[in-house]
Formats: sequence, structure tokens, C-alpha cells
Amino acid sequence: MTSRFDKSRLPSRHVTEGPARAPHRSYFYAMGLSEEEIHQPWVGVATCWNEAAPCNITLNRQAQAVKAGVKAAGGTPREFTTITVTDGIAMGHEGMRSSLASRDAIADTVELTMRGHCYDALVGLAGCDKSLPGMMMAMVRLNVPSVFIYGGSILPGRLDGRDVTVQDVFEAVGRHQAGNLSDAELAILERVACPGAGACGAQYTANTMACVSEAIGLALLNSSGAPAPYESRDHYGHTSGEAVLRLIEKNIRARDIVTRKSLENAARIVACTGGSTNAALHLPAIAHEAGVDFDLFDVTDIMRDTPYFCDLRPGGKYVAKDLYEVGGVPVVLKELQKLGLIHGDCITASGRTLGEELDDIRGEADGRVIYPASTPLTPTGGVVGLRGNLAPDGAIVKVAGMTAEEQVFTGPARVFESEEEAFEAVRARAYSAGEVIVIRNEGPAGGPGMREMLATTAAISGQGMGKKVALITDGRFSGATRGFCVGHIGPEAAHGGPIALIRTGDVITINAITGELSVALSDAELAARRAAWSGPRPTQYATGAIWKFAKLVGGARWGAVTHPGAKAEKHIYMDL
Repeated sequence: MTSRFDKSRLPSRHVTEGPARAPHRSYFYAMGLSEEEIHQPWVGVATCWNEAAPCNITLNRQAQAVKAGVKAAGGTPREFTTITVTDGIAMGHEGMRSSLASRDAIADTVELTMRGHCYDALVGLAGCDKSLPGMMMAMVRLNVPSVFIYGGSILPGRLDGRDVTVQDVFEAVGRHQAGNLSDAELAILERVACPGAGACGAQYTANTMACVSEAIGLALLNSSGAPAPYESRDHYGHTSGEAVLRLIEKNIRARDIVTRKSLENAARIVACTGGSTNAALHLPAIAHEAGVDFDLFDVTDIMRDTPYFCDLRPGGKYVAKDLYEVGGVPVVLKELQKLGLIHGDCITASGRTLGEELDDIRGEADGRVIYPASTPLTPTGGVVGLRGNLAPDGAIVKVAGMTAEEQVFTGPARVFESEEEAFEAVRARAYSAGEVIVIRNEGPAGGPGMREMLATTAAISGQGMGKKVALITDGRFSGATRGFCVGHIGPEAAHGGPIALIRTGDVITINAITGELSVALSDAELAARRAAWSGPRPTQYATGAIWKFAKLVGGARWGAVTHPGAKAEKHIYMDL
């Protein structure tokens, strides 16, 4: 029987074909594979399954549906796993230093597994903040036929007649510290906020990047929406397994899908949904794997002229399940399409263009969760880029749900050298209304690891001070952060950026309307302070994976990447 696949051009030929590969085939027979299966295309089915957190716990079940789809379409699936560092667990302590580094470790380990075993294509399942971009980075780096699948969001908890999420628990800690919540009330909330499997349930980083996976074209349309506990997700797994075989047959690879245009589509959906600022870190990193110039300012330029029309937490009212129930990402993309803000000619994981896919979508904006794009919540996106003498390489702030008046802030700096120092000051209320809290030495290299600051920002909100102070950092914020919080300041303190030079009392201006982040210091004063600067603050990480990450990592503006990217490559894996 003649196969519709040309095995002579697929990487798996290096381990399955010819007399010299008899030893390799003996291993495959040992695992119960048939002769027919050995000579079919080989598909890596990669998951970030583990027992660390609810966002990952269903991925192994969903992988079985993918494998069934691969088999049904004439391929041979090989399941493997990689790590996850889950931010909700890592938050607020030293564990968060592992988070951003885990994104690159995921991409690296998936790449090494694929290369080492010569798999022809990749279906990747991920469920948490760094595992989604890490898996997509691996797909683009390898440039193999690829389909991405999100593991799905958690269902909201219910307490006192309202939906609650883990964000409510973090903010409850601040209320508890302020004496406004009892031990018993906190104990009840922590038991009901997360009722089962799935990633944090609002437009935090995981759900933001899940929306990105559809808009960028690596995931099948509507595949990210169904919550993790829904076994209907298995349908999307099976269909994704079938889809990757069509991509092999047509030789449609990840970089055919991830282009400048599709990256712009991805930035659009972050903006209109009020998504996480972390997308401005991850989209440049994915672009880097494709050899496409697309930095923080490219992301924020697109966001500036994209309306914000999805009323999702943390800036709005609704959670991921609500978005799914009113039509999900496809309806959001249709609204963007009506305004001419989507490149419909981009190819997707289905093998069809995004425009062709959207032609089949019949849903319309419900006016509650998804507003019509022509009558948005605000005329510009939920994320804004900033630049000035305090951030020559940029910074970013999430403004979804904020009024115009709340987007301008000038005040004296109160400088802290680490998140711990700032958190202790917040807990002791050793700060004042009208101040700009500065947390430095928390960038990718200086942290090391560019920790998120949810514990600190949630404590501020819990104390009722969220609108009375601003916060800036060379670190970053969780997608659950709210308030006037500026992250990704570059260059970071460890690289000698101006944030390393400011002092308590310096007057800082943040203006999200004009895109300004500045300190009231002359160039001469900044130069004098730089001359007197003693250099980066030493960290306690002198060895191991985090030390290695700190040595390799670049600036946040370009995605905090750790290798030269596609522009420097001398071969493409699929063509070896």
C-alpha cells in the first residue's frame, strides 16, 4: 500500500529506515510497535503533566485523546513529558526565581527530545503560565509541523453568591494582615476558590497565552476555551492529533504559521481581552525563535490602537468559563476582523487560513462578556508600553479597567532592593499614599529570574491602597495583578539601567496616556550617579540552573531569551 507520506524527507527515517537501523527498530518492537507503525510518520506528543498544581493534572488524560487522533490519521504517536514550574505555587518566595527559567528549560527539553529521537511533528499540551510559551517556542525553534493544545482553565469557586478565584485568595491575605478578615474567613475562602483541575481561571497569563495560541494559529480555533474538567476537551485533542498529520502531508511547518502578521494577530487578542503583561515578554521570545523582529514596543504599538472589549478579570467581571460560554476566542477574533484588525490570510494549524476558519463562525458578541468591538469598554488595549529616561528599553503597564485619571501618577520614589524588602514594608505599612514604590534587582539577570510580584501587589490591594500608590520594577507582574503597576523596566538594574540609580525621594512620573516613564533627574545627575554606581547586587545563586539562566539571559524588551535564535541558525532540524 502506498503511503501518502514521503518518509524519505522526514526526520524519523534516521531511526526507522534501512538495514543499519535494525538495532533501533528492535527497541520499537520491544515497546509493542508493529512494522507498519514503525514506518509511519512519528509524532511527539509532549505534555507538561505533573502533580505540582491543578493546571497540569489533566494533561496526561488529554494526551491519550491526541494519540488516538494521531493513530486514526496514520501516524505513530510517542508521548513524553517535560517540566512545569507553576507560578501560583512559586509565588511570593524563592521558588519564583525558577519560573521564567522554566520557560526556556521547557523549550530546550522538548527540542532535545525531538532531536534525539527524530520525531517528525509535535503536538504539545501545556497548562500553566510559562509552559504555554515554552511549548510554542519549541515548536517554532524546531520548525516542525505542530499543533498546540491548552489544558483548559479551572472553574471558578463560589462563595457568598459570587465567583471567586485564586486572585481573591491572594488579596484576602492583605485583608487578613490588615485585620479586616478573620482566620476562619480566610480558611473558608482558600478551600473553595479552586474547585478542581485547570489553570487560573481569568485573563491571567495562562489564559492570555491560550488565546494567543489560537490567534497566532498554532492551536485549532476554539480549542482553548473548554475548562479543564470538561471531558469534551478530548474531542479537541483527537482532532489536533489528526490535524498534525495533515500538516505533515502538506509540509506546513511552525514558521509557516508564526509570522510577523500572526504575531500581530496575537498581540491584538492580548489587547482586546485585557490580557497579561507577560505576553509582551513571551511574544518577542516566540518571534525570536522564528527569526522575526518583534520586541516589546512592537507589541505595545499594536495594543495602542486595539480596542479593549472583553470584560474579563482581573480588570473586569468575568472568568474564562464565561468567555467560552459566549463563543470564546473565535467570536473575539470575528469582532477584531470587523474592524480590519486581523490578518485573515495567515495559515493556521488546520491547514486553512484564519479568515477561512472565521467564515465558519456564527457566534456574535453577547454585549456582556464580549462587547461589540465597535462599542468597546475603552478605545485602546488593556496594556500600554512606556519609555523615558527611567526606561530607555521600555516598560509595560496593564491599564484594563482603569480610568484615564488613574493612568497618570507622579510621586516620590520609595526604593526597595528586593521583593522581600518591599513586601515587609507593605506588611508593616511603611509606605505612604502618593508614593511610587520601586522594586529593583528583580530583572531576568539580577533577580535572577524576573519574579512576579503578586504577593506584594495583592497585599497593597488588600490594604485598600491599590489606587493610592504606584509600583514600578525591573521584575514583572502576575496576570492577576491589578492597580498601577509597571514592570519589565529595561535595562534592568543588573545591567546598569537607570532604575539602579534612583534614590528614595526622587520624583517619578508614570503616564500611560502619553507612554512616559521618567524620573525628574538631569542627564548630568544620572551620569554622575552611574559613575559612582558600585555594580550589580550580588545574588546567592553562584551555581546551578538559575545561575546559568542569569548568565545567558538578555533584556526583557526582546523576550528575555537565552540563545541567538533563528537568525543565527545554520540548519533547520526538519531538513537534516
